[in-house]
Amino acid sequence: MFYKFAKAVVYTVFKFLFRIKIIGKENVPKEGPVIICSNHISNYDPPVVGITCPRDIHFMAKEELFEMKGIGFLLRNLHAFPVKRGMRDRNALRNGLGLLEDGGTLGLFPEGTRSKDGQLKKGLAGAGFFAMRSNATVIPCAIIGTYERFKPLKVIYGPPIEFETLKEDKPSAQEVTDEIMENIQSLIDENKK
Repeated sequence: MFYKFAKAVVYTVFKFLFRIKIIGKENVPKEGPVIICSNHISNYDPPVVGITCPRDIHFMAKEELFEMKGIGFLLRNLHAFPVKRGMRDRNALRNGLGLLEDGGTLGLFPEGTRSKDGQLKKGLAGAGFFAMRSNATVIPCAIIGTYERFKPLKVIYGPPIEFETLKEDKPSAQEVTDEIMENIQSLIDENKK
């Protein structure tokens, strides 16, 4: 209930402030497990992906945020769960896989942190791990813009990434993440104008 209310409020405010244009949301399957993988240019990215994705989405957020009184409460009620950054967090991996097994939607920013210059950075292996260990559909997402007030911001959801050929070669999680990042970069390049 709180999630739906918050999503409606934030959508109204952000749509007005950032002139958000959503492209390709029909590419997001209506049911079944889904992983949304997006570039990361701002602290506003999680709410923007959250309000533009047609499904309820669960994000990992750095563990420190959950220790902050009001923010921790808010994050939990917005379907986020903690992850210890800089190490392999088995609990976060289990939470993510469990969510996908239940047919949920997991939102990831494979770069792991915001890009200071807006250029797409190398993705971390975690996105590839989730893609290979689940039967989830992986949807690349690109956020294009600067979050300047009243300047257009595009959120593009690309078609599902096909991993069949890659899987035949038994790729590493990093190689799968690299494929995901290439798809995100293609969305950015195709939609810059």
